[in-house]
Amino acid sequence: MSINIKDFIKENQLVKQEQKKLSMPKLFQTRGIGWIAILVSLIALLGTILAFNMSWLIGVIWLVLVFIALMFIFKTLREMSEDTAHYLTNLSYRIKRSGEESALQMPVALILYNENHAINWVNPYMQSLLGDEIIIGQNLADVCEAMEQAVETAIESAETNEGEDEVTTHKTRLAFKDRYFEVTVQTDIQVIYLYDVTENEAIKQNYEDHRLFIGLVSVDNYDEVTESMSDANASTLRTFLTRSFTNWMDAHQIYTRRTAVDRFMIIGYDEGLKQAESDKFSILDDIREATSAQNMPLTLSIGIAYHELSINRLAENAQSNLDLALGRGGDQVVVKAEDGEARFYGGNTNPMVKRTRVRARVISQALSDLISQADQVFIMGHSKPDMDSFGAALGVRRIAQMHDKPSWVVYDTTQPAHSDIKKLLVELSGESRNENAVIMPDEVLNQATEHSLLIMVDHSKPSITESEPVYQRLRERVIVIDHHRRGEEFPEEPQLVYVESYASSSSELVSELFEYQPNNRARGLTRVEATAMLAGIQVDTKSFTLRTGTRTFDAASYLRSVGADGTLIQDLMKESVEATRDRSRLIEQVKVNNGVAIVVGEDTMTYDPVVAAQAADSLLQLIDVKRSFVITRRDEETIAISARSDGTENVQIVMEQMGGGGHLSNAATQLKEITTDQAHAQLQAILDEQAETEE
Repeated sequence: MSINIKDFIKENQLVKQEQKKLSMPKLFQTRGIGWIAILVSLIALLGTILAFNMSWLIGVIWLVLVFIALMFIFKTLREMSEDTAHYLTNLSYRIKRSGEESALQMPVALILYNENHAINWVNPYMQSLLGDEIIIGQNLADVCEAMEQAVETAIESAETNEGEDEVTTHKTRLAFKDRYFEVTVQTDIQVIYLYDVTENEAIKQNYEDHRLFIGLVSVDNYDEVTESMSDANASTLRTFLTRSFTNWMDAHQIYTRRTAVDRFMIIGYDEGLKQAESDKFSILDDIREATSAQNMPLTLSIGIAYHELSINRLAENAQSNLDLALGRGGDQVVVKAEDGEARFYGGNTNPMVKRTRVRARVISQALSDLISQADQVFIMGHSKPDMDSFGAALGVRRIAQMHDKPSWVVYDTTQPAHSDIKKLLVELSGESRNENAVIMPDEVLNQATEHSLLIMVDHSKPSITESEPVYQRLRERVIVIDHHRRGEEFPEEPQLVYVESYASSSSELVSELFEYQPNNRARGLTRVEATAMLAGIQVDTKSFTLRTGTRTFDAASYLRSVGADGTLIQDLMKESVEATRDRSRLIEQVKVNNGVAIVVGEDTMTYDPVVAAQAADSLLQLIDVKRSFVITRRDEETIAISARSDGTENVQIVMEQMGGGGHLSNAATQLKEITTDQAHAQLQAILDEQAETEE
């Protein structure tokens, strides 16, 4: 593009010469002035006629005066016309020149490109950004991918808006040459405007970096570790903990304040939070490893809230996030904005038992009070229930029966079920006290009232419950009893929450509640109910080999004392020949790489979820396998993944990234409308990302 000022001045001079030659026509071409001239001429003519009618002498004098006046008037009008024409010509020249000069001098980068997206011209400001680099002739994609993408988007927008009167432009923002620009693409003349907004971005970044966050810190097991210590040793441990924690936070520009012997508050800016997150809150590992070496292992749980203007709301969210971290088993950090997704750090150790008999008694009493206030009680496990889910549901139903409240286990008997649940339903129908223990979801919707109570067992996610319509119907009166780590998805404002990730199973939690219920053995657990609960504990602990503690054996002992039948458990756990063959078929397809065993089932074949889970358990018996994943089709729309680990790796985090959840060593997820190969690709991408992060 070239600016020829000489040609423009020459053209302007020719216009002036033509105006001089045709000054009168130009005068009358001005409509306002022309009408004035005509009006004056008519008045002069009329006056001349009247003057000659009165006297020829008066007429001559009048005519001379009129002639002199007209010459003066026309001379004045002509000068006005010339001045106006000169002003307009000069203004036009200045506007044109300013437009041309601005393209060269204004602090806005301009790029002209052609149909092939090759750069034809850049203005001096753009060249000043480039320095000695020459980009004329290069393709936009080679110079800046983001700029090429902006042009492509603008062209697509122009094609979409084809036929509209307005010129199509597209605006975006990109980084180029260590600066930030707001980019406008005008497709009709193929030009790119880059407005430098680096200063605005710096101000914005400064604002973002200095937004306040609040965190609450809890020492998970401080009381348990220090209860048998001397005062001197406890003081030394407390000093070490405070010094280590404070030093780490100071290094990340975070203010720390102890609020209780096992509590801290942390306050800082987003910039410090980003630094702590980039370090993955290594303070958790540092303190755990240092204290474990002294046989007094301490773990921390931290809840952090940010991006909230209200300080009170920020503190409330921090407490909520701390509760989430504790509900997930502790030894981890939960970072979450009120309207954002939670980010988890840590959680790589199995939770340590912190349950007390006092808590079990308080929960049992609260549960009794809520049941007493309800007109009827509905108990619901997760979809595709296993023995722990169904056994715990039967146990809670018996507690409601002990309070003389109508109660049912919500279960859709028309859906396919594993052999153990089918056998259990047959056994239940043979007991007079359990003939009507199960109710269909449709019946609940017709029968439930505003005073009905819903108790969710062995899960806390509404999306995986047995019947979402039932949950939605009774969502304002919900109780949660679960042993899985709590996730982001959780019922809103439940009336009672008993989530203990330290327990081996939900059946174990429910068994403890019976100790504080009315002591009436005639209305206590039946043989089948006690057997189902003991079978649930046995299944979830892999025959008492995983996640078991003294409380687990206490619960099993109690269930045996009230009639749990070991022989019946063996009968319930027996598998069909087809299930055994399916499990063997899955195991045959295993591929092991870097301690991870993955099985991808045929996309054309459906597998029972219990079979898939058993296959995942079996894969952990292979040498050098630390994690196992079994991907199978559950039905026409659903792909399920069962994940297991030997306790050294966290499969819960992997499954959460795919929309699921569970425990550190036992987790799962369900995916809709994809194939098993696509699910495998998603899983592998997450595992690869984890491996790169660890490196």
